[in-house]
Amino acid sequence: MSRAALLVLADGRFPAGGHAHSGGAEPAVAEGRVHDADSLADFCRGRLHTTGLTAAALAAAAAHGLDPLALDAAADARTPSPALRATARRLGRQMMRAARATWPSPELDALAAARPRGAHQPVVLGLTARSAGLGPEDAAHCAAYETVSGPATAVVRLLSLDPYHATAVLARLAPETDRVAQAAAEAARRGIDALPAASAPLLDITAEAHAAWPVRLFAS
Repeated sequence: MSRAALLVLADGRFPAGGHAHSGGAEPAVAEGRVHDADSLADFCRGRLHTTGLTAAALAAAAAHGLDPLALDAAADARTPSPALRATARRLGRQMMRAARATWPSPELDALAAARPRGAHQPVVLGLTARSAGLGPEDAAHCAAYETVSGPATAVVRLLSLDPYHATAVLARLAPETDRVAQAAAEAARRGIDALPAASAPLLDITAEAHAAWPVRLFAS
């Protein structure tokens, strides 16, 4: 396995389109639930242990070699919000473009052909990790970290939050991020039926409302 490949995949500059999405942070800021570093930490922790765990397990399962189409269906079943399903597929389509240019593989080509409008992003992430020679836990770490780093970056822009404080939030969450990734990778080894289905209903509700905003800074 290449640790350098893991750094490339986890780098926020990897052109997978995540910079345009806030992970639910924009409506949370608008509603006053996120307003400083402490409330950002609470928000990120909630995402990490719910949707983050689910995404990390899907990514780990794809990296483990489980059927990506079955995993895509499992992701659909675990994403009750139509707005979030659409977002996951848009992000998956963008990641697929970047992945096929960076680490071409027949498995990526097959999934792109089967899901031309985009597979769920965690599934594409896991298959990308596999194509890069990375393992299930690597993929789980990428997905878990992305779950918290995306909102943290968005809140810096939304609130003009000190980026040092936002980075400190991510650093303090690192041990929990490791534990979530490890749990996700362990679940992936037990098969699709063992994958977690943790959810965050408030994120689903606010995603639907956010999708109808006439003016917004982020796509989701």
